[in-house]
Amino acid sequence: MQPTDLSKEQEQIDRTKRQIVLDTETTGIDPALGHRVIEIGCVEMIGRKLTGKHFHVYLNPERFVEEDAIRVHGITNEFLVDKPVFAQVVDDFLAFIKDSELVIHNAPFDVGFLNNELRLLGSQYGTVTDVASVFDTLSFARQQFPGQRNSLDALCKRFDVENGHRTLHGALLDAEILADVFLLMTGGQRKLFQPAQSQQTAAGREQEIRRLGSERSPLKIISASADERSAHENYLREIQQESGECLWQLDETAAN
Repeated sequence: MQPTDLSKEQEQIDRTKRQIVLDTETTGIDPALGHRVIEIGCVEMIGRKLTGKHFHVYLNPERFVEEDAIRVHGITNEFLVDKPVFAQVVDDFLAFIKDSELVIHNAPFDVGFLNNELRLLGSQYGTVTDVASVFDTLSFARQQFPGQRNSLDALCKRFDVENGHRTLHGALLDAEILADVFLLMTGGQRKLFQPAQSQQTAAGREQEIRRLGSERSPLKIISASADERSAHENYLREIQQESGECLWQLDETAAN
């Protein structure tokens, strides 16, 4: 399957397909340097609704996790010692994502790492896009919000998605958060409104807006009294005497 064409307009998004929101954690930033996947987290959506099904696994990368990476996700070498290697979970993983659209934030990173894992097992496994298409939410966000920050944290703030419990990155947690962001970013209302509110018509919502127009009462005009005008003129004369010039007095003379 070919990756999803990200140039399609938002309203053309297929709202009935099976989608898998996916995230990974790794030992470092580049598979070309020998870095490996240590966590895969996936949640399933069908018809833009979370089904409750998920795929989640920690992996023994058969190498050390870099300290910089540990500071990001908190997954230590000691924790991974007794975890399965990728070869032990690959069939279950491919079966879970088969014939779906993968929703990934910064897809080239995750897909690159997963393709590297498949390559290490042999050519019979092919690549991720042989079994699933890919929708990159980072590329989509950059089209929607050019020139702005479009990290997952920035999108959570923009769409009011709660992520206060996300002190460290974690693949399954990030996939769940990304599912919320994706639905809002592509037109869903899972977090913005309660179900009853989301069914409200545009005409109904317009009734809630207080409009200022012909219904507004005329503004009341209050004129200065004769005594107030006299006091004002005396004050201007005092300014004129002290400074040699009074701009307000000149303006009033010109207006008369």
